[in-house]
Amino acid sequence: MQDTPIYAVGDIHGYLDQLDWAIDLIEKDGGEDAQVVFLGDLVDRGPDSRSVIDRLMAGIEAGRNWAVLRGNHDEMFRNFLESGTVEHHRMRPGMSWPNERVGGLATLGSYGVEDLQRSPEILWKDSLERVPHRHLEFLKSLPFSREMGDYLFVHAGIRPELPLDRQDPQDLIWIRNEFLDYTDPHPWLVVHGHTHRPTAEHHGNRINLDSGAGYGQPITAAVFEGRKAWTLTPFGREKLGS
Repeated sequence: MQDTPIYAVGDIHGYLDQLDWAIDLIEKDGGEDAQVVFLGDLVDRGPDSRSVIDRLMAGIEAGRNWAVLRGNHDEMFRNFLESGTVEHHRMRPGMSWPNERVGGLATLGSYGVEDLQRSPEILWKDSLERVPHRHLEFLKSLPFSREMGDYLFVHAGIRPELPLDRQDPQDLIWIRNEFLDYTDPHPWLVVHGHTHRPTAEHHGNRINLDSGAGYGQPITAAVFEGRKAWTLTPFGREKLGS
């Protein structure tokens, strides 16, 4: 049983104001030493991806009790920086990282890359000059999951009925229906993002905290004590689930 409160923040998607709002809610509830897990998708769509990464790196370097997980958008950004790759076999047909719906060009814009309609090859070369190497190293260091007591924190979900050490890391950042449609208990209460909904949802065996910050909706910060969960609001805690 987890006695110490754990806080978690859903998908950020390049919105620094949303990240700062979530951190402020957490500090008001649990103080600056609160244990926080950020569920990934730090970048893409919003205008402030660079500043989001800077903020999280600065917090970790200052000794904050923060864990930052890898999301599929963070993985796509990393792949682009390493090799210029803009496609991924788990993406929908016809989609690529620079596509407006995916949001990669907004990430490059946050680093000062200009003329974003140029070819991916030219954008890649420009990005190598503008994106700090320490940001790439940070993206490469992000873990795919974090197990804490009765909880498993992960970006997208897990493949049901497989132990954690046999999970495909790509499932942990991309999976949808096989995980979302599964209603039996998992070994943990799985806390995830990736699939946006209008508000946070508690499904008994999983909790989804992606409330659509990447689509202009308010980000969600939540707190977990024992097996109880609450979302955080400017007016205090709001019970999540029955």
